[in-house]
Amino acid sequence: MIDADAIVIGAGIVGAACADALSERGLRVVLIEQDIPGGGATAAGMGHLVVMDDNPAELALTAWSLALWKKLAGESPRRHEYSGCGTIWVAADEEEMAAARAKAHTLSQHGVQCEMLAPAALYGREPQLRAGLAGGLLVHGDGLVYPPKSTRVLLGRALRRGGVLRQAAVQAIEDHAVTLDDGARLEARHIVLAAGARSTALLPALPLQPKKGHLAITDRYPGFIRHQLVELGYIKSAHAASGDSVAFNLQPRPTGQILIGSSRQFDTIDPAVEPIMLQSMLRHAVSFTPQLRELNVLRSWTGFRAATPDGLPLIGPSAARRGLWLATGHEGLGITTSLATAQLLAAQICNDAAPIPPAPYLPERFS
Repeated sequence: MIDADAIVIGAGIVGAACADALSERGLRVVLIEQDIPGGGATAAGMGHLVVMDDNPAELALTAWSLALWKKLAGESPRRHEYSGCGTIWVAADEEEMAAARAKAHTLSQHGVQCEMLAPAALYGREPQLRAGLAGGLLVHGDGLVYPPKSTRVLLGRALRRGGVLRQAAVQAIEDHAVTLDDGARLEARHIVLAAGARSTALLPALPLQPKKGHLAITDRYPGFIRHQLVELGYIKSAHAASGDSVAFNLQPRPTGQILIGSSRQFDTIDPAVEPIMLQSMLRHAVSFTPQLRELNVLRSWTGFRAATPDGLPLIGPSAARRGLWLATGHEGLGITTSLATAQLLAAQICNDAAPIPPAPYLPERFS
């Protein structure tokens, strides 16, 4: 007996978006989550919505997803704690200003509104930045959401269309079926694995590596910064394949709090906050915004990003099991690309056309 048209494993932001996109197309969806929907990496993430252009495939996926986010969150921004704050890529020197100009050229060619900032314009927008910076690049369309809330919105849409949420742990994936920790076996035409870093527990051969990250959040200081602030050196940190690193990334939450990131660590699955890494991250943030040292940090936490060797997610059919599809491996862009990932996967499952080609994201590239 077929229990559903599609079973989605994982109710983080990507899994909830997949359930939403598939149910929107009329499929009967069962979503399986062993913990709290919107927990895991979704709850641990910064919630930024940012266009990234490290390669054409990344640019295509992030730009499309931001357009989907603006439509979704724009309908009820408070439900998502959405803010269209924009991102300023901060340039420390003339070499980084050259990188900012190249980034602006690429984004502008793809219709992304952005603006180069000379030092005076940079400090006019963000006076808390340290003196002596070369300038920056303002990307107007970037924004942020509170991921657990957005996950609940997407999940609610799927449930209202007849979807089912089942609290259980998947023990194994079979051809067109899954077995659960309570002994149940559910069958479906399509099985979607969207469990982030946990995906390798079910498919150990997946080309995924967990990257541990630390974040911290302050008390409420409305107006301390107005835009998401990211150093241009962040790109090198984000795509590092080994070693520990930190990068400057501040975010003004709609609550008035300041979210502080970011860090990356390999070769660990210990979720504990590490004081040395946290201290390194905070010191680096203070080096860009000196007055940050006067703010009260309320708490810190960690999460694990699921990273592929080429930095692009796995979106498409898997040869490991019949009927199996993958939607995982998004590293630090899971929130940003969740909506486009879901639409691209649903288009493949339902044989629909999509605005971007699926080839760069197909799991078969690692076969």
